[in-house]
Amino acid sequence: MDTIAGKKSGLTIAVNLTVAALVLIWLIPTIGLLVSSFRDRDQISATGWWLAPLPVELTFRIRPAGDGAREEGGLHVLEGNVFAQPETARRFPEGRGEVTGFGVRARLPAEFAPGTEAELPRGGAVAIDADGAFRITQDEAFGPRGPTLYFEARTPPRFTLENYRTVLLADGMGRAFINTLTVTIPATVIPILIAAFAAYALAWMDFVGRGVLIAAVVGLLVVPLQLALVPLLSLHQQVGIGQSFLGIWLAHTGFGMPLAIYLLRNYMVGLPRDIIESARVDGATDFQIFTRIILPLSFPALAAFAIFQFLWVWNDLLVAKVFLPSAAESQVMTVKIADDLLGSRGGDWGILATAAFVSIAVPLLVFFTLQRYLVRGLLAGSVKGG
Repeated sequence: MDTIAGKKSGLTIAVNLTVAALVLIWLIPTIGLLVSSFRDRDQISATGWWLAPLPVELTFRIRPAGDGAREEGGLHVLEGNVFAQPETARRFPEGRGEVTGFGVRARLPAEFAPGTEAELPRGGAVAIDADGAFRITQDEAFGPRGPTLYFEARTPPRFTLENYRTVLLADGMGRAFINTLTVTIPATVIPILIAAFAAYALAWMDFVGRGVLIAAVVGLLVVPLQLALVPLLSLHQQVGIGQSFLGIWLAHTGFGMPLAIYLLRNYMVGLPRDIIESARVDGATDFQIFTRIILPLSFPALAAFAIFQFLWVWNDLLVAKVFLPSAAESQVMTVKIADDLLGSRGGDWGILATAAFVSIAVPLLVFFTLQRYLVRGLLAGSVKGG
């Protein structure tokens, strides 16, 4: 038999392998973001994060000073080392490196092999050795600056905290963090309070139209929030709320309410009926039953929804852009990162990866604090019902 003691069934092994594969699929991008958050911007653009421990070939442009030139055989000669120039000193603090190619035009920065001689576009010649030593010769005297040279060099892997300094010390980031908490905490607590009352009524109170309301809640789960953004903002303008913290609280409350009611109602339906009936026999009101019995027993479901709502609101960008003023005083972290940091730096993947880890620090703390209730709340809320 396949299931005798001491042996695992094929299904158990398959499940374990599937779970391990899923964990690996989710873990690889996270590791990539973490590694990229410590890498230099140019190296991120050149190679993938999995090559971070290896040297990277990068292209540089220099224009050496012309005041060190000398005359030799009727020619003006300028010599030096590309790794000792001000443009490359930060990359090569020891003044040493390996040139893998050089050029005299921006579109072909590694056109010539090290050690060969190339003609300059405006006359003269240049040669760059593998160790970085260069020699430029031309008939005319050099001006304050020599000709522009391009070269490709093998640079050692570079890890830095500069990305984190840029994100954490950005002007207004502290205010954006406070604004994010100001939006997230009420937008998580308000829908839980309202949905808990509604879920209890739909689960344990008999009234006309209860089935229709339950069906409406289930139907609202599939309605995309993008359809409601413009009409809801128009309604806010008409009632005088406009773009404000109150407006975004109500918006997040409305968008999160269907899932909250559905999850909590299905959980409450599965609670022991005998306890509730005994409380009613003893003269307890619905409010007393709800506050003293239902809420304590429903804590796993409340925690499960709180995790989802907190993560969604904290990481939200679209709703914050629509329902909050565009002024810097009202920006949340996602808007601050998208508009000020990434917006001014284009495709700066190092800043993006760093901002991702900075922004998920608080959600991770919330998740790991409440995660033991997550599976209990989700399973009870998804398989129980009546």
